[in-house]
Amino acid sequence: MFWVLLLLLAWAVAGTACTRLCLAAVRAAAVDADTQGHDLTLYEAAFLSGGPGRVADLTMVSMARQRRLLLAHTGWATVVDPRARDDIERSVIGAIGPEGQSRIAPVRAAAASADAVGSLGDRLVSAGLAVPDGRGGIASGIRQVQVAALAVVALGAAALLLPAQSTMPRGLMALWFALPLALTLSCLAIARIEVHPYSRWASPAGQRLLGTLARHTAGGDDRTYLTTVAVRGVRAIGEPDLRAALTHRDQS
Repeated sequence: MFWVLLLLLAWAVAGTACTRLCLAAVRAAAVDADTQGHDLTLYEAAFLSGGPGRVADLTMVSMARQRRLLLAHTGWATVVDPRARDDIERSVIGAIGPEGQSRIAPVRAAAASADAVGSLGDRLVSAGLAVPDGRGGIASGIRQVQVAALAVVALGAAALLLPAQSTMPRGLMALWFALPLALTLSCLAIARIEVHPYSRWASPAGQRLLGTLARHTAGGDDRTYLTTVAVRGVRAIGEPDLRAALTHRDQS
């Protein structure tokens, strides 16, 4: 009857993951931030779209387009103008170091973990626009349920591969494991219908603001360009060399 223990484990995994997703959805629904009159800054849009790393990317792109930072396609950043215009730019320049040149990947990591970006995130969380630390939100709950579904399939397969230890037909055994699998799949389907799109960083209120911002990214001016980068990430960068500079970290 070892298969019964595997079945109980499958129910525990599925039930725990689905409960966490439901709680995350309830918490998200309870946060009803007043977004009227709140215009997202570029940094805020970047954080809600892609977290601290997106803020660092946006800052470097902005400085590069102003010719205050040189980003080489080989993955190096060079300071041209050391005068920062805000705390986040100061974090980028400080991460490059006193020599004025550094690899982009460590600069990005240091800038993303800087106090200035952390304070930005705290303000968005306090305003009800962001999910704390990018964890415990609906997106995280979705991933847990997906993992639980795969775990149920694996446990069911293991039970069916065990040597026959009871008179339980294997078809009926598979049906028992199909129940917790159905729970996880139905939970994912409901989440897809009710709370999609889900974001790791933005709360539902933050997503509404991002949706409004995304509808105004058509145009050719510099702010529109940077808004597109903030919302969509480095893949929205039009210049091949600049895009290569910021994606070079994936090749090293």
